[in-house]
Order: sequence, then structure tokens, then C-alpha cells
Amino acid sequence: MNQRYFFLAAAGLLTALAAAPATAQNAALDARIAKLAAAEEAKVIAWRRDLHEHPELGNQETRTAGIIAAHLKSLGLEVQTGVARTGVVGILKGGKPGPVVALRADMDALPVTEKNELPFASKARTQYNGQEVGVMHACGHDTHVAMLMGAAEVLSQVKKDLPGTIKFIFQPAEEGSLPGEEGGAKLMVKQGVLDNPKVDAIFGVHINAQTEVGTLKYRPGGEMASSDVFTIKVKGKSAHGAYPWLSVDPVVTASQIVLGLQTIISRQTLLTEDAAVITVGMIHGGVRNNIIPDQVELTGTIRTLNKDMQRKIWEDIRRTATGIAASAGATAEVDIVNYAPVTYNDLKLTDKMLPSLRTAAGSADKVVLQKAVTGAEDFAFFQEKVPGLFVFVGGMTKGTDPATTGPHHTPGFRIDESGLTLGVTTLATLAADYLTAKK
Repeated sequence: MNQRYFFLAAAGLLTALAAAPATAQNAALDARIAKLAAAEEAKVIAWRRDLHEHPELGNQETRTAGIIAAHLKSLGLEVQTGVARTGVVGILKGGKPGPVVALRADMDALPVTEKNELPFASKARTQYNGQEVGVMHACGHDTHVAMLMGAAEVLSQVKKDLPGTIKFIFQPAEEGSLPGEEGGAKLMVKQGVLDNPKVDAIFGVHINAQTEVGTLKYRPGGEMASSDVFTIKVKGKSAHGAYPWLSVDPVVTASQIVLGLQTIISRQTLLTEDAAVITVGMIHGGVRNNIIPDQVELTGTIRTLNKDMQRKIWEDIRRTATGIAASAGATAEVDIVNYAPVTYNDLKLTDKMLPSLRTAAGSADKVVLQKAVTGAEDFAFFQEKVPGLFVFVGGMTKGTDPATTGPHHTPGFRIDESGLTLGVTTLATLAADYLTAKK
């Protein structure tokens, strides 16, 4: 059985399981968690609003980290600060020995100027890449922090019933670090966040502005794409713009490369297997209208959902860029760097925890098998080291047309806060059920 048919069979099995009646692994404990999470709603919303009003970019989340650390300490947790620059880790030890499970939330905001009319809308400003910009939680990381703070409080109230340890990971710089800086999940893993005590499994959630409140979405296997950054330096020969025949024009050559890259997706990639994207986001070259420069630089992103396709596209980009450049008498230097691997939900862990998702959501029809997403998540670095499950939590008002809601990473992004309680419940239920499950 090849990989694709194995995945389809596995997905079919998991879908069938999701449709089955809920069978909570620890019904009494799960019911208590749901009740405690509901009681936390006002507090979680207040945290979220405060964080939303005071956003901080990656590796600069000092205020956010201080709020988190103070809360975890108030719960009696062992707390580590300054992890991967501004990250915070809390450790909760259950009443009996057992496995170790981790829960993760990302903390950073984006260089986006908010346009929402909200009493707690962000008015923050900062310098980013040499420009003055607004700062906004335009992807919901403020909700992730608030939900995990809520889950920590819930789980601390049932810790005597938990056989094992829970590690709460508040991660900086999911959206990336400034040029030249290392950060995010990759740095946390490098610094040993999954060790001492060694984590057996990790769970994370992401709010979604196009999914109705009360709904959870998941996908076994490759759920979100890998993200690669490519740079192509096209080198030619400068000349006066009035005499282009004296040049080797890197502007024209770069333009041909941009178009050529799209044929990799449309004509050379097996899109029935998985989606893939190549996008050129920046073109830099030249200083004046009538001077042909000697160099143009292209920068863009690659998104793939499996390593074989990723490897092939990297090779195709190098071949296409250098070949087109050579045909014009120019040269092309191609550099490709991986930002995040595929967000891969472990099949066995996903299967094991589906009853917990159904319990948290309240019914099987609220847990939806979704298509793959070409967005990326550095949660994938944790999943490379230990089995992980990443779940989307609905944050759109019921009855709303998803096409009319502000997308993630835009000035109009907004969340229905009534969806946060499900996020708290989901995180706490996944952790508790994993620890109490029979091996």
C-alpha cells in the first residue's frame, strides 16, 4: 500500500471513529474540567483583551511573559523564564507518577495596524524592518496565551487526580524573528524544552476566524505545510536604459524566472497528491528609471505538505532559475532555507485522542476532519521530536459567512470570544485524558 492510499485508509478509519458515540477515557474528570473551564470564561476573556491591547512582536514579549509567569507562580507551578529569550515554561506535577505531556501556546503579535472598532483595540506602534508600523494580535496568539493560562488554572485544581506531569510551554516568535535572530519553537527545542522532564506527547490549538464557535477541526498526518524561504540573486550586466543591447538585463531575466517558477506548480508538481505553493513576495533591483542594474534579487516562500515534494520543488527551483538565467547570458544564485517543517499530526496519537476531542466539543459532529492548510506553524519543530496533535478551535460567530470575516494576518482580523472556553476545555481535556489513559 503506497503512502497516499495508507493515508486515505487511515483518514477513513479516523472519520468513522469520530462519528462513533463519545467514550470519554475518564468521564468524571472530564466533566469536572468542563465545569471548571466554563467558570474561567470571564477571566480568560479579560486576559485576552489585556494582551490584545498590549501586543508585542517576536522575541520582545517581555510584558506578556511577565503576566504569564506571575499567573503560573500563583498556581504553585515550577516556573522557568527567559527560555528562548522571552519564553515561559510552567511545570505541574500530578498526584501520582506517570507520563509527561506538554501544552503549547504562542505569544507574539504581528506588524499590522489594527482597524477594528474595539475598546481594547491595539494602538501600539514600533519600528520593523526600518519602517514605523502598528502592532496587532492579528493571528489570535493573544487568545492562545489566555486559553493556556486558563487550562493551567483548571488543571492545577485537579492535579491530585493526574498521574504524571504537565509542561505548559509559552513560546515566543512563532511568526519569526528579526533578520539575524534565532527564535521560536526551533530555539526552544534546541535549548531542551522537551527534556527535564522528557515530554512524551505535545498538544496545541489555534483559534480560527473562519470556523464557527463550538467547532474543532483536525487532520491526521500533514495538516499544515512546511514553509521555506528562497532568495534568487540574478546577476547580469549594467547599461544605460536607452541602450539595452549593451546589457545583460537582470530585470527581464528575473521577470522570466518569476513566470518560470509558476510552471513548477502548474506543470511539474503532482497536485492530486498534495497542494503546493511557490510565491515571489519581493523583487529588489535598480535605483533609477533609465539605468539597467547589474543585479536583481527575488525573495519568496515555498509551501509543501510532504518531504518528497519539498525536496523535488527545491531542485526544480534551482534548475529553473539557473537555466533561465543562463539562456539570457546571466547567472542566478539560489539560496533556500527551511523556516518550519510540515505540521504533522501523529496518526496513532490523533486516533487515541479523538474521543477526548469529542468530549471537549460536546458531540461528534462538532469535531470536523478538515483539508490540509498551506499556512505553516513552527509547532512542527516540537512534532519532529515527540508525537504531537495540533487542533483548530472555532472563533467565528455562529451563522456568519466565513467569506465576510477578517482573515488572519489582516487589520480586520477579529475573534468571537465565546469560543475561548472550548479552547481551554480542549487543552485541559487532552492533557488529563492522555495522562489517565490505560496504556
